Parts: sequence; C-alpha cells; structure tokens
Amino acid sequence: MTTINPVVVDLSHWDPADDYDAVRKEGIVGVIYKATEGQSYTDDTYVAQQQAAKLAGLKWGAYHFADGSNVSGQIDNFMRFACPDPDELFCLDWEDNPSGAGKMSLKSVKEWVSEVEAQLGRPGECVIYGGNTIKEMGNGDSFLTSRRLWLCQYGSTPELPEGFDSYWLWQYTDGEVGPSPHSINGIGPCDVNSYAGDAQQLIREWATGEVVPRPPLPPQPEDVVNVIVVAPPGIIVKVRQVSFGHTKDTKPHRLRKKR
Repeated sequence: MTTINPVVVDLSHWDPADDYDAVRKEGIVGVIYKATEGQSYTDDTYVAQQQAAKLAGLKWGAYHFADGSNVSGQIDNFMRFACPDPDELFCLDWEDNPSGAGKMSLKSVKEWVSEVEAQLGRPGECVIYGGNTIKEMGNGDSFLTSRRLWLCQYGSTPELPEGFDSYWLWQYTDGEVGPSPHSINGIGPCDVNSYAGDAQQLIREWATGEVVPRPPLPPQPEDVVNVIVVAPPGIIVKVRQVSFGHTKDTKPHRLRKKR
C-alpha cells in the first residue's frame, strides 16, 4: 500500500470550505477549485473561496472541467473567468463528462492546454487531471507525459497511465471511496489528494512544477582588510602589512594610469 500524505484538497460549489483556517490546521497546503466547465459555466463560489483560502495562507489553483464542445469556447471561458495569477496552479480536468457534450478528445486536450499556456505565458506548466480517461485515451502521448499528472484512482496503490514515470498528485478519495482520511476539518468529506514530498517542496513547485533551489548560504567572513588608495598616476605607493607583532614591507608597486 502506498503511503498517503494528504496535503491538497480539490473543491467546487458542491463542497466549499466553511473554515479555511481549520483546513490549514489539518495540514492542508493547497486548494484546487473548479472554476469553469464547458463553454459557459462558471462556479459562483469560486471568487469568495479563493479570497478566503489565500487569506488563510493556502496555495490556490483553478481547474477547468472539460467536455466535448468547441474547444476555443472552453479556452475563452476559462481565461475570462479564472485567468490564474503566476503563483496559482492551473489544471485541465479530463474525465468522463455526463453532460450532452460528452468528454474531450485527445486532440482538443492538447489544443486547450497549449493555448491556455500560451496566453498565460507559462509553457509546460498546466497540470493534467485524469483517471480512466487518460489511461484509455492518452496512449502515452509525449505531450501529456511532459506535464504534471494529477492521478485519480481510489485504490490503495495507484497505477500510472501509459508513458508516465510518476504522478505529481494522487486523488485517493472522493470523500467516500478510497483510503482514509476522507474528511477534512473546515470542509467535511471531500476529494483529498496525496503528495509524495514535504510541504515546503510542494509550495516551491506549486505553480510552475519547478523546484526552486534554496538560496545559497551567505559567504563566511574572511580575515581580509580591503584598502583603497587614491593617488595620482605615477606615484609609488608602499603598503606595509602589520600582523602578529611584527612588520613586513611589501614590494613597492607603481600605480599606472588606466588607458
């Protein structure tokens, strides 16, 4: 059984959080929220939930629930409504869609992801969510496998789609089915996601997928004295070093005018 590290929730108007401070105290680091679906639907709880989550110090992400309708209309819908900030994750939710439009084709998935990344100026940063659909229709496509996978599977051991070496997030429960925990304080039963690294690593790679290196330690102080001598060109300057109770004259140096 794969170890579960529940640090991300994904929500929508069906299960908005009541108390994001309580959510954060549960160890949750980030929230991925439904923003749009198809060409026209927008989640009317999105903005208020976004503000509350960020105020509580949580990372924020937006996802678009794809369907089989016109892909340009779906791109416009997401970009008009969500248009994620540079520090926000963005995701295409590619799964079975019970609406009359059905589910999105692989060709349209690639078009949606490419165009949204281009409009945001964030190539390669889209997260792709999927379970059985990506396993059945993804075919190990290199476009998909070059991006982060958010895997949906409610068993105890996740199985990767063809072509993927790993998943980035694993949605292990929908709040009822799958391993525990199913419920988060401040929300109740909900979709909960496991991440294999620690919280700080997740924070560093949240928006871009790239782990920002930790800043280097400041250089240790050295026993160095900088001496600046201002003198006209052609003047001989002698420097005398005094240390450990004795003196030593250095060889005279003639300062030359810089050409």
